[in-house]
Amino acid sequence: MTPRSFRLVLISLVMALATVVCSSGYITPQSLQATQGVQLEMTATASAYVPTVTPTELPAFTPTPLVQATVTPHESPSPAPPFVYTAQSGDTLAALAARFGVDASQIASPQDIAPGLLTPGQVFTIPHAVGITTPSDKLIPDSEVIFSPSAIGFDASAYANPFAGYMANYREYLPSAWYSGAGVVERVAVENSLNPRLLLSVLQYQSNWVLGEPINASAIEYPMGYRLPQSHGLYQQLTWAAKQLSTGYYGWREGRLTELTFRDGIRMRIAPELNAGSVAIQYLFAQLYAYEDWLDVVDRMTGYPFTHASMFPDPWVRAAQTEPLFPPALSQPALSLPFLDRQVWYFTAGPHGAWEREGSWAALDFAPSSSLPGCVASTHWVTAAAPGLVVRTSPGVIVVDMDGDGNEQTGWVVLYLHVIGDNTPAVGTWLDRGDRLGHPSCEGGTATATHLHLARKYNGEWIGGGGALPFVLSGWTVAYGQDAYLGNMTRDGRTVVACTCSGRDSLITISSDDPY
Repeated sequence: MTPRSFRLVLISLVMALATVVCSSGYITPQSLQATQGVQLEMTATASAYVPTVTPTELPAFTPTPLVQATVTPHESPSPAPPFVYTAQSGDTLAALAARFGVDASQIASPQDIAPGLLTPGQVFTIPHAVGITTPSDKLIPDSEVIFSPSAIGFDASAYANPFAGYMANYREYLPSAWYSGAGVVERVAVENSLNPRLLLSVLQYQSNWVLGEPINASAIEYPMGYRLPQSHGLYQQLTWAAKQLSTGYYGWREGRLTELTFRDGIRMRIAPELNAGSVAIQYLFAQLYAYEDWLDVVDRMTGYPFTHASMFPDPWVRAAQTEPLFPPALSQPALSLPFLDRQVWYFTAGPHGAWEREGSWAALDFAPSSSLPGCVASTHWVTAAAPGLVVRTSPGVIVVDMDGDGNEQTGWVVLYLHVIGDNTPAVGTWLDRGDRLGHPSCEGGTATATHLHLARKYNGEWIGGGGALPFVLSGWTVAYGQDAYLGNMTRDGRTVVACTCSGRDSLITISSDDPY
């Protein structure tokens, strides 16, 4: 019996056990039956690099007979040995507990366990509480997924154009300008803080756009294989893929994502040993493929990881030069509330999506006081929360590099979104704390009311607004809520609660004697 055949038999037994005992919750007749008769809107394609994989219609669910185990009286099965886990960059105790399905108190280490980010390389013993999981092969380094230092100097156009593939001659009009195919890749990469190498290899795997011609007519309009009428064209397709990659990466990083649901309705726990970059890949392709086809896609020798490594050799060597992305004992530099003294503002949204709604809960929203609702002009000023160099601007957007090296991929970076004004600072401007940036608005993205959207990155990775490295603004420390957009800020025993109601409990001001 081949390893694949053994895995199929094992999965069948697990499906049968879940059907009869109803104990796992991952694979049930109901979850599969729910997909029967439903028109799936996504089609998966494969590149010339690997054998073409065409998703089939969902087969009828046929329960496998339950196999009864014979147990000798007074004999009990031996418990599975505990995991011996080595901490990876960005790990936290809370996230490990979620991934391994245990309480944080059950995780042990010979060394002291840090209250924030765990020290990369620290060894932990963790009870074995998970059952059947996705493959535990690490597919891609974290630094190949995010807009990390390894992306400095990479030019998508210089890479793709010599191949004279379909993307080399592609053009698409986005608001205010025409973009080349490589220009679209770079825009999506910068906006979502993803590595352009990653977007190119995913595009190649799904449609053959980069190195050749689209594999079929559908791949011209839907190169990612995600088929919805409003999602045609390269920008929309890559933006959709970026959302899925970010959901997988940051959901795993922040402990919110622990299982995958495939196109055929099968659900499976994610292998807890994986790094965030590998989970991002697993999650993206789970949205496009049924489970059996997905296994081929994530195969390191023939699937997507092979395509990526063929296009961009030695990803793990590059990673060794830039990782760990988070040094031990990383802390946020001093930041102040981003508005003028004694102006009245409201904390309208706790940690939520940094760019798209999906991904890291890295952003906070603040709204100026106003007698009118909606997107109205404001005379309030948005100010620089810290010194730094302006490295990117676009309508409503100002990105400030706090280490001043001019690279958005390194060190601490602050994003100010929905900021407008006649004299907003240009790229190359050095800012001091408190310098005026412009006025809050709805410009630069989807918004229903005038506000400022504030987010942080470190080495290209969005940093969650609460948790191990919380936002601290003028001494106010942010905490997560039960869901995105919720949460609070505390300082000296006082709590300000995030609320779009702009009520007394969400009011916040800054004075000249506040701490940074």
